[in-house]
Amino acid sequence: MTTTAPRVHTGTVWPVLFGVAVLAGAVAAGLGGLSLADALTATGLPDPGPVTTYGLPFVRAAGEIAAAVAVGSFLLAAFLVPPQSSGVLDVAGYRALRTGTVASGIWTVSAVLLVPLTVSDITGQPLASRLSVADIWSVAGLVETAGTWRWTALFAAIVTVVSIPVLRWSWTPLLCAGSVFTLVPLALSGHSSAGGSHDLATNSLFIHLVAGVVWAGGLLAVWALAFRGGAHTDLAARRFSAIALWCFVAMGFSGVINAFVRVRPAELLHSSYGWLIVGKVVALLVLGVLGFLQRRRAVGALAADPENRRPLIQLALVESLVFGLTFGIAVALGRTPPPPPPVFNPSVTAVQIGYDLAGPPTVARILFDWRFDLIFGTAAILFAAVYVAGVVRLRRRGDAWPMGRTAAWLCGCAVLLFATSSGLGRYMPAMFSMHMGAHMLLSMLSPVLLVLGAPVTLALRALPAAGRDAPPGMREWLLAALHSRVSLVLTNPFVATALFVGGFYGLYFGGIFDAVAGIHAAHVAMNLHFLLSGYLFYWVVIGIDPTPRPIPPLAKLGVVFGSLPLHAFFGVVLMGTQTVMAEGFYKSLQLYWHTDLLGDQRLGGGIAWSAGEVPLVLVMLALLIQWRRSDNRTATRLDRAADRDDDADLAAYNAMLSKLAEREQHQG
Repeated sequence: MTTTAPRVHTGTVWPVLFGVAVLAGAVAAGLGGLSLADALTATGLPDPGPVTTYGLPFVRAAGEIAAAVAVGSFLLAAFLVPPQSSGVLDVAGYRALRTGTVASGIWTVSAVLLVPLTVSDITGQPLASRLSVADIWSVAGLVETAGTWRWTALFAAIVTVVSIPVLRWSWTPLLCAGSVFTLVPLALSGHSSAGGSHDLATNSLFIHLVAGVVWAGGLLAVWALAFRGGAHTDLAARRFSAIALWCFVAMGFSGVINAFVRVRPAELLHSSYGWLIVGKVVALLVLGVLGFLQRRRAVGALAADPENRRPLIQLALVESLVFGLTFGIAVALGRTPPPPPPVFNPSVTAVQIGYDLAGPPTVARILFDWRFDLIFGTAAILFAAVYVAGVVRLRRRGDAWPMGRTAAWLCGCAVLLFATSSGLGRYMPAMFSMHMGAHMLLSMLSPVLLVLGAPVTLALRALPAAGRDAPPGMREWLLAALHSRVSLVLTNPFVATALFVGGFYGLYFGGIFDAVAGIHAAHVAMNLHFLLSGYLFYWVVIGIDPTPRPIPPLAKLGVVFGSLPLHAFFGVVLMGTQTVMAEGFYKSLQLYWHTDLLGDQRLGGGIAWSAGEVPLVLVMLALLIQWRRSDNRTATRLDRAADRDDDADLAAYNAMLSKLAEREQHQG
């Protein structure tokens, strides 16, 4: 039985999106006003006036809905609906792209408005005071939260401007990533960025924020697609259903961690902060139920009849309203002071890095005193699980996969987990030598093992091909990324070497490390750079996976011998330095057992100098094995060619020698 499709709507989408934003803003403003007295008591600041009191949470919540719409729209254009065969976006993708552009522009305006509102809130001065626009913008540089909104406005403006001329699909993944990146400054501010356990709080908030925005934005984008009667609604709903499930898991996991960093279970029902957390939990559970119904009813209805969009439209609209309430509660939660911590006088170390250290590092503490890293530790576990799932899929299909590659990948994930979550990761922010040890594992050992696991080759073999006339899927996206201009530039041996080796010198000798050693987000960024630059370099020189710019084994050997000495020289220079890097930060930790900062730095230089030996052995073995296999493949190909043409090449060569001999005899 065929169900009549709902009438196509085009002009009603934007009022609904604005309605969700207004709902979020109204909830945030109302709840923020109720907690105003507690906030003023906690900060000791005067009332900044109703414009700031109610305007700031309203603009922030509405702006975050706009950010979610931007992320979801770019996500839909990039991965949920297919482009035309020429690579140009089709109607559904182009509409989503233009929606993302407008939403990103609204997010930019909201961030700009939040700069003066934040200055007014922090100073306790009404917005209509004698402060001029120039004064507010300059003061914003001295107020961390206001500075956060300046960076957010800049990033969102860049995404908006870049997205305007885009017509082809190849730009949409970059726009999607860029729109997510605009959330980074927001994740690094607020309650989570200060106080005890701020490392866990900041990492969990980032995961929570990204998952929530992707879920809410993707839902609104799919709803808009269905409401407009766009093509491929069934495909978009099916793909987004899987994304939404993972977002639900990530939001629940990160939300629980972030909540219990700030409030004890006994305080959930005895404080305004606790009640807001309870409200968020209830909203998340409701969203989970609605998501389950979407998966069972709406996606099932579309699978039976791609024109039956009504269940999706109705359920998604209700879910969007719940998301508006959730975003409003979340903003109000950020405006509400949490209960006082049980430890009123935390140590200097706990304030600076988020936790205490039991004493000087020992073998036992390095091996067993773990503190799980929510970003890199989780990534290591997920990388291992996804890889094993790919291998299992091949085995069930009857295809073989080398055990050596699986072992290499799992060992690389284990090294990543150990470097960031073990005692080494715990001591990494407080001691230069521990930092350098983790640096070497992340840039020199883990990437080598991960590259030898050949994850791209595994993905290309395990993922199903879309087919000639079917919409492109993950395998086609991976191939497009491999053959993109960005990949072509990054796999240039000179570029890969510059990113790998130049990062050492620029970070430590360029003054960057001195400036950011005490910032948790900077350590996350450094770890990410170490891992990615190392993976890129070793992918170029020993990678089993295909590259858009293959180079011969001899050239690979030259790149290795040309770059690793520069790395060893870096360690030698560190061992001979007379100035302590980040001396002010390390002294501020007041670790009585860590006073010889220069000696510890020279130890770090020794680690950097000696750490290249094991990776060098692995790289040389890999190169020799690949070289031998390349020669064997060449010999096999020549033998097969000779069998096919009865050694025609050899016969021609012998004939040439015979003619030369006859010519010499005649001349003689």
